[in-house]
Amino acid sequence: MLWKDYLELCKPKVVLLMLITAVVGMYLATPGAVPLPILFWGILGIGLASGSAAVINHIVDQNVDILMGRTKNRPLPTGRVTTQHALWFASVLGFVGLAVLILFVNTLTALLTFISLMGYAVFYTMFLKRATPQNIVIGGAAGAMPPLLGWTAVTGHLDANAWLLVLIIYVWTPPHFWALAIHRKDEYAKANIPMLPVTHGVAYTKQHILLYTILLFIVSLLPFIVGMSGWLYLAGSIILGGIFLYYASILRFTERPEFAFKTFKYSIVYLFALFIVLLVDHYIK
Repeated sequence: MLWKDYLELCKPKVVLLMLITAVVGMYLATPGAVPLPILFWGILGIGLASGSAAVINHIVDQNVDILMGRTKNRPLPTGRVTTQHALWFASVLGFVGLAVLILFVNTLTALLTFISLMGYAVFYTMFLKRATPQNIVIGGAAGAMPPLLGWTAVTGHLDANAWLLVLIIYVWTPPHFWALAIHRKDEYAKANIPMLPVTHGVAYTKQHILLYTILLFIVSLLPFIVGMSGWLYLAGSIILGGIFLYYASILRFTERPEFAFKTFKYSIVYLFALFIVLLVDHYIK
């Protein structure tokens, strides 16, 4: 069905994870409940803008997608949706999303959302992805912004604690994505995308996944260290981070090919669970 193709263009699973971190950012920004209008319009505006960026990513990558087993059946490579229609769809989503944030949330959140959209859809997708094996390290900042967007939606200003949440996602992004890149190394090579395992080898990439996971473990303790969260979060971050370190360590020292994808899948569980623990700890604390 056509509506399913347009929904797929929005990368709903990715957007859902982003919205979860944005909602956690909203609730961490206030000691009480988030006003329902802000919660509703904030989720809607950020979600629509994120969907717009995802559609632009599909448009730019369609010639690459057709070469990769994971993406060759997407709506654009198969012709189920035309490039022109996808462009109109992305434009409407982006315009409506930003308009919602300006009219019903605040201008700062709309501005930061626009910067994030352009950072991912233009700077990362059109340039960085094809320019350097450090693409995901540099471009990861755009994808790390949702908790800050949620925070500013409630408060209307920037806060150091919100940037801590951004930092966690920013450091999480390389080991998360490089694990998938190892799993899809041959496809990235075929598509001539300079992902780290293609340009520097799998062993080098595994080493960096482990190093970044160690850094992530340390960074994830910062909310407790600065007094932003309590003992429940500390325990949760240690347990979740320890499991991530286990996966990264096994990946580093094993030749089992399936472990890269297992690490990738756990990284998603890790981020989701870490932010939920943050939220629960916030109200218990």
